[in-house]
Amino acid sequence: MKKPRNKNGQTGRWISTGMTFALVLALLPAVKVIWNQFGTQLDALTQQAAVFSAALAMPEGSLYLLEQQFAGDLLPPQEPSSSSSLPTPPSSSAPSSSSSSSQASSSQPPPQVDPQYRGTIIEEDLSGRNGGVYLSIGEGLLRNYTDLTDEEILTILDQPMTQTLGDNQQPQILLVHTHATESYEPYDRDEFDTRGTWRTTDDTQNMVAVGNVLAQVLEEEGFSVLHDTTQHDYPSYNGAYERSAQTIQSYLDQYPSIKVVLDIHRDAIGTTTQITKPVVEIDGKKAAQLMVAVSCDYTGSLGVENWRDNFRFGAALTNAVAQDYPGLCRPIFFAQRKYNMDLTTGSLLLEFGSHANTLEEACYTASLAGKSLARVLREWM
Repeated sequence: MKKPRNKNGQTGRWISTGMTFALVLALLPAVKVIWNQFGTQLDALTQQAAVFSAALAMPEGSLYLLEQQFAGDLLPPQEPSSSSSLPTPPSSSAPSSSSSSSQASSSQPPPQVDPQYRGTIIEEDLSGRNGGVYLSIGEGLLRNYTDLTDEEILTILDQPMTQTLGDNQQPQILLVHTHATESYEPYDRDEFDTRGTWRTTDDTQNMVAVGNVLAQVLEEEGFSVLHDTTQHDYPSYNGAYERSAQTIQSYLDQYPSIKVVLDIHRDAIGTTTQITKPVVEIDGKKAAQLMVAVSCDYTGSLGVENWRDNFRFGAALTNAVAQDYPGLCRPIFFAQRKYNMDLTTGSLLLEFGSHANTLEEACYTASLAGKSLARVLREWM
């Protein structure tokens, strides 16, 4: 038997639906505000994830959690400095190492960090002199992250370097910064502010300042140097290597005489509450320990055809620095990575200390290592 239609129930449903619709209309402005805020946070999280992904590709792994903070929070609201055109040799005069961080060299004691934001800085000798699983390369050491045996590595290094620089009437060396905005602790101290970001677009306080010192030393040693100061990691950290590759290729196209390309970085070692400062004392002064990173493409999957030449160059530099300044060099980081080293021979990535060092310590290392580098390069002329 067919049930009679309940008109009252139907009317009640219409009333309920109408009230719901009216409520949605009333809440739309609030929903829009909430959605806009959520969208902003979602964009931030997306960029944050990109930074973390980029950190995984860094020489030390750089899993340090602070590097997950995205560029919008890390950098001050100012325009980045970048080279709009390729510089003409010789490069402009670079500041001396004495022009490093005014904060770090100040005679005033560093400010106290609020206890709730206080982390610990640990000074450590990471040269490998205190033991570890390393392969000896002359006076230097190597940390092998490949499947190559020690015997295979030594066989590669036994072959002579084939690079030649030519005369210094044309550009010979190019310095670049894939991560130019990387910076350092503002003070030489045993604690740090956990809210720190260790990145800045101020070229007097970031990796460009270290590159300036290295460029000046090499020029004083008689080499023709171009120093590109483009901030490839600003405003976006993700994709920095792709952008620096374009810059490098532009220089190589304009100046075929360039035989050496050095990408200047600093490392990041630690956790959110404790960070490591790789440091050694040279002539009574603290120096940030240097690490040479070299691409290895023994599988042939990266397209770095000249990786053996680059490897011999990195080993020669590490050995020279270790001879000239014992303890200044960390073991070579040797892994299946690219680092734009497919573009030319003579390509290396140089890590000047970590974010726990001061700019003054990093610039001091650049002034020392630059002399050892010059000694290696003279054999190519």
